[in-house]
Amino acid sequence: MVVILWMKATYGFLIITITAFVIMGSSMSVSEKTSNTHEVATLGGGCFWCVEAVFQRLKGVERVQSGYSGGTTPNPTYNDVTSGETGHAEVVQVHFNPQVISYGKLLEVFFKTHNPTTLNRQGADVGTQYRSVIFYHSEEQRLTATEIVAMLEKEAIWDDPIVTEIVPFHSFYPAEDYHANYFARNRNQPYCQFVIVPKIEKLEKLFKAYLK
Repeated sequence: MVVILWMKATYGFLIITITAFVIMGSSMSVSEKTSNTHEVATLGGGCFWCVEAVFQRLKGVERVQSGYSGGTTPNPTYNDVTSGETGHAEVVQVHFNPQVISYGKLLEVFFKTHNPTTLNRQGADVGTQYRSVIFYHSEEQRLTATEIVAMLEKEAIWDDPIVTEIVPFHSFYPAEDYHANYFARNRNQPYCQFVIVPKIEKLEKLFKAYLK
């Protein structure tokens, strides 16, 4: 009887252990699913005030942060970057839910709201810090970017070839606080009216279904 009871207790312990393992496995699966609802894109398309204002308006975009990437100077300031000597580009990091908007769609918006054919320049903003660049965070992002560039080149939307760099992401340095939500806070400034507003109007015309 003692042996039988011990076996029952042991059997019960095994059931509990296995059940706990299954529950833990289920929790890990939920966690993995949660991580699939968040992705980051790092993009440079000229002045980050413009790019921020565009991406903030898209469904599925949770946060847009301006900053610097692609250079060798650690912790650069805005003045450092505008000197053109740091190697950094003005970029935005777009935090988005890929179940709502795909990385490919973000790149489509990116390409159609700036000029990817002007080397180290967007309008009157000139210098390597204003270069058109995609910093990919994964092999999947790299493949998507190269495929979209090839598709756009085939469509011959622009007279000149696309010069957008597609390079691996290494580091990101957040810009100073006064750059955050720049257009929202300064929409009446001449630069915002003459440079940013036309980009937003183009976004609203081409991507109306994707706006918040």
